[in-house]
Amino acid sequence: MEQRHILSPGAPGRPRLTRERIRARLADGFNPAGRGDAMLECRLDGDDAPGRAALMAGPPRPAPRPAAVLVPLVEHPEGMTVLLTQRTAHLAHHPGQISFPGGRLEDADQGDFVIAALRETEEEIGLPPDRVTILGRLDDYITGTGFIITPVVGVIVPPVETIADPFEVAEVFEVPLNFLLDPQNHKLHRRVVEGRHRPFWAMTWEERMIWGATAGILVNLSEVLGSSS
Repeated sequence: MEQRHILSPGAPGRPRLTRERIRARLADGFNPAGRGDAMLECRLDGDDAPGRAALMAGPPRPAPRPAAVLVPLVEHPEGMTVLLTQRTAHLAHHPGQISFPGGRLEDADQGDFVIAALRETEEEIGLPPDRVTILGRLDDYITGTGFIITPVVGVIVPPVETIADPFEVAEVFEVPLNFLLDPQNHKLHRRVVEGRHRPFWAMTWEERMIWGATAGILVNLSEVLGSSS
């Protein structure tokens, strides 16, 4: 299917997503039950999926570690984009993958996910916290690698000048929000993990494949905001 590459302000007759509209939709669409890799598998395959019973009967896994990411919406006149990063190939967690800026909570964050997301964003791509206006949050996302991620949505007025940390970030780039919100661009894939064919969301923008937790969070954003930007 052909990708929609344009930065579109939205279809005729469809209300444009303003900051106020996004803030209201985030507040109305928040689900405290969260979502995640295992939840997607259960929803699609049920509790009887091959290998799942053995997993549930095994030793208990440690509680997921708290983390936060910023979902940065860049407010261009011709339409919003989402700022994303590509992680460097040598990192211990999710090497080479496309992700939002963010990371695990530290003691200095005092349990505040907004502080953590903004701190990590400044550390990874050099974007100061005062350049970001926070609009709300999405559902927590529990990853198969043992993290519970709180996605914090913020808006940025261009120009956006970033300085990537070369240890963590290989590239910083933007993708049109309309493309990411369009359900036609959300594809389900499967991979074998611990003997199970586990499902995951993916979106292909130009030569880049956005998948895993990042794509799952973008699907959440699409469900909350709809397909207009």
